Amino acid sequence: MEITVSQSAVSGSARAPPSKSYTHRAILAAGYGEGRTVVRGPLLSADTQATARAIDAFGGDIEREMANGSGAGDATPTLLVDGFGGEPVVPEDVLDCANSGTTMRLVTATAALCSGLVVLTGDGSLRSRPQGPLLRAIRDLGGRAESTRANGQAPLVVGGRTGGETGGETRAGSEAASSAAGRVSIRGGEVSIPGDVSSQFVSALLVAGGVTERGIEVELATDLKSAPYVEITREVLADFGVTTERTGTGFSVPGGQRYRPAEGTYMVPGDFSSASYLLAAGALAAEEGLTVSGLYPSAQGDRAIVDVLDRMGATIAWDREAGTIAVEQSALSGIDVDVSDTPDLLPTIAVLGAAAEGETRIENCEHVRYKETDRVAAMATELEALGASVTESRDTLAIDGEESELEGTRVSGYADHRIVMALSTCGLIAAGKTTVTDAEHVDVSFPDFFEGLAALGAGIDRHADVDGNPDAESDR
Repeated sequence: MEITVSQSAVSGSARAPPSKSYTHRAILAAGYGEGRTVVRGPLLSADTQATARAIDAFGGDIEREMANGSGAGDATPTLLVDGFGGEPVVPEDVLDCANSGTTMRLVTATAALCSGLVVLTGDGSLRSRPQGPLLRAIRDLGGRAESTRANGQAPLVVGGRTGGETGGETRAGSEAASSAAGRVSIRGGEVSIPGDVSSQFVSALLVAGGVTERGIEVELATDLKSAPYVEITREVLADFGVTTERTGTGFSVPGGQRYRPAEGTYMVPGDFSSASYLLAAGALAAEEGLTVSGLYPSAQGDRAIVDVLDRMGATIAWDREAGTIAVEQSALSGIDVDVSDTPDLLPTIAVLGAAAEGETRIENCEHVRYKETDRVAAMATELEALGASVTESRDTLAIDGEESELEGTRVSGYADHRIVMALSTCGLIAAGKTTVTDAEHVDVSFPDFFEGLAALGAGIDRHADVDGNPDAESDR
C-alpha cells in the first residue's frame, strides 16, 4: 500500500499508542508466570502478535478481550495470559518471528530453557539481522545455539544443555520427546556479551535467567548502546516480582524466581517512540497546537524527544501527572543529538532537522544501521529526494535545514514502519504531495497512525502500490 500525504496543517488531540517495548516484555513475562496474568492496554500490532504466538507455542495460552472505556472509541484491549510457569515446552513447529527482532531475541533465550531443540526464523529482513553474540552466550551457558547458515543470522536452532533427563515434555508428544533425550534446560552462569550490537541480547538473558537454577550474570565486553531498553526490561521484571541487579561490569539476575505481577495485572504505558511522530507533526504543522495524551514518566529512553524538541526551540509542555504533552508549530534551530541510547528517534529527528534553521547533527548512530533496514542510509536517501541537504558518514547523519527546500515526491518506506511514519510526517511540510511506499508496515508499531493523522487534519490518501494492492480511499 502507498500513502499520499498533502502539505497540511494539523491540530487537536491524539492519544499515544501503547508501548511496543513494554508490550513485548509484558507478554513474555506473563508467559513465564504461573496461572493467569491480565495485561491491560497492550499494543496489538504485527510485532507484538509474534511474541504472543511464541508464548502459545511454548505452552502458554493467550486470550484477547476488548473492555469498553468511558466513551465512544475508548475500548481498551486486554490480554488474558495463562503462563507456562517458567518451563517452556518444545513448540510443535518452527517459530516464525515474522519481522520482529525483539521477539526473536527475547524468545531465543527462552528456547534455551527447553528440553529439546527449537527452530526460529523470520522474514527476509529479520534473517539478515545479527544474532551471533546471543548464540555464543547461550553456548557459553551450556546450551545449543546455532545459525543454520553459520553466519550468526536466522534461521536458528536453539535448545538446552546436554544432560541425563529431558526435564520436561514436548507438545509434539513422545516422538519429539525421544529426539530430545539427553537435553535439559540451561542452569545459568556467567557470560560475556558485547553491548554495542543490541541491548536485546542482555534483556533476553535477564528474562530467562530469573527461572534458571543459578541465575545469569552478564558482563558487558563493550559499552552498552540503547541502555534504556535494558532498563525497560528491568522495570517490567520488577513489576512481575523478578529482581535484577546492576553490577560493576553489567547486570545479573538471581535464579529460582517466579513471575507474578501485583494482583495479577499489568498495565502497559504509552509509547514515546511512536508519539515522536505526532509531536514532530505538532512542532512542524500545528499552528493552533496539538496535544498528545497517554505519556507518563517511565524508563523509556525515547522520552528524550521532549528534550530534543525543547532544545530545538519548540513550544512544548509536558504535564507528567496528567500524561499529556502540548506542542505547537515553532521556528526550530539545528542541534547536535547523540542517539546511542535512542536509536528509534533518528528518523524523527532527521525530519525535524530538515525543517530547522542551521545544521542538525545526529551522532553515534552506527547501530541504527542494523534495524529493519539501514535507517541512516534510508533517511539520507529519501530526505535528499525530498530536497533536503544531507551529509552521511558511518556514525553521523547531518541535515542542513537552511539549505533544504522540501518538495513532495515519491519516496520509499523500505518496508520499515519508522521510515514510513517519519517520511509521512515530513509530507506535512513538503510542498505539494508526498507519496510513501510500504505504508502497510505501520502495523508493526502504530496500526492507527494514518487514521490518527487524518483526524488531526492531515490530507491522507491510501491507494494501491505498483503491485496493485488495496483500493484507493481518502482519510481526509
